This record gives sequence, C-alpha cells and structure tokens, in this order.
Amino acid sequence: MSTAPADPSHETHAPPPPAAEVVPVRPVPLVNVANILTVSRLILVPVFLIALFTDSGDSFGWRLTATIVFAVASFTDQLDGWLARKHGLVTDFGKIADPIADKALTGAALFGLSILGELPWWVTIVIAAREIGVTLLRFWVIRYGVIPASPGGKAKTLAQIIAIGFFLAPLPAFFDVVNWVLMGLAVGLTVVTGLDYVVRAFRLRAKGIRARRAAQ
Repeated sequence: MSTAPADPSHETHAPPPPAAEVVPVRPVPLVNVANILTVSRLILVPVFLIALFTDSGDSFGWRLTATIVFAVASFTDQLDGWLARKHGLVTDFGKIADPIADKALTGAALFGLSILGELPWWVTIVIAAREIGVTLLRFWVIRYGVIPASPGGKAKTLAQIIAIGFFLAPLPAFFDVVNWVLMGLAVGLTVVTGLDYVVRAFRLRAKGIRARRAAQ
C-alpha cells in the first residue's frame, strides 16, 4: 500500500523567534529632585553666612539659626547623592555642582569662624588647601581614570561636618574641649586622606601611562 506524499501546504513551520525588544534609554531630566537639592544647598550658603555674621556672631538666636541652616544644608548633601544613585538621576550638572556646593558650604563655615576669631586660621588653611589640592589632582589624572571615594574620605567629610557644627553651635564654654577633640580628628583625617589621595593619583597616572605604552 502506497502512502500519498504529504501536501507541502500543510507542513508546519516553527514560528520565527521574536525580535529582541529595544528598550529606549530615557535621558535623565536636568531638573530633578537631586539637582534641586544641590542648588538649594548653594542658595543656603549666603543665608548661612548672613545668620553667622549677624551681631558679629554673638547673638544666641542667630548662631542657632546658622547652625540649623548648616545642618540642613549638610543633610541635603547626603540626601541628593543617595537619591541620584537610587533613582538613576545622575547628571553631568550634578557631578559638577555637587562637589562645588559641598566645598562652598564647608569653606564658608571655616572662613566665617576664622574671621570671627573662633577658629585658628591654620585649621582653615589646612583643610582648604587639602580640598583645593585634591580637586586639582582630579583634573590632573582625569585622562587616566577616576579615583573612587574611599571610606577614609567619607569619614573625613563626616568628621568635618560634626566638628564645624559643634564650633557653630552656641554651646557653653565647657564644650570647648569637645570642640577641639572633634576638630583635631577632622584635621587629622583631612591630612591623612589627602596624602592617600596623592599616592593613589600618582599610581593611577603611572598605570595609565604603562597601559598607553603597551598599546602602542
């Protein structure tokens, strides 16, 4: 018994694989909550200085106001970075404006306290020199890569904020010892982390130069 050939029209064909769906990458809007917090921190700097220098820094109410403004602005520094990373709100503007806002706030507090005669100028100069030096080092090695923030650098920032906050607050005189212990810790971390950054910058530059020579 012969079997009739199968009708080609009745052959079953596997469906073609679905085309890979291309998910468009949405641009991050410039106006977002993280950048708004960064800009607000910059706006708070002159507000802080006005409160600090009113009545030559001797008014309890104005000093308390300056301390609160400094604390709120410092908190936005932690908050905007967290929001930017968590919700994908990192922008080029934020990368530039955020460190500028941080240094503007810290620098304003340090220089303000030194002008009022409550903090020796050498403390302000050491911290300011470290921050300016690290910024220049970042530009110097940017072609070879970016040095990530270290735990020591984060501890330095926190120590500076706490120490400055204690110096700003209208506390009784017996807190002076606590103030200086905290500021001493902040200065120590500032110097140590600054030297560490110099070492890592030179290592990164040397590594980048070796990689370029090997690629030639």
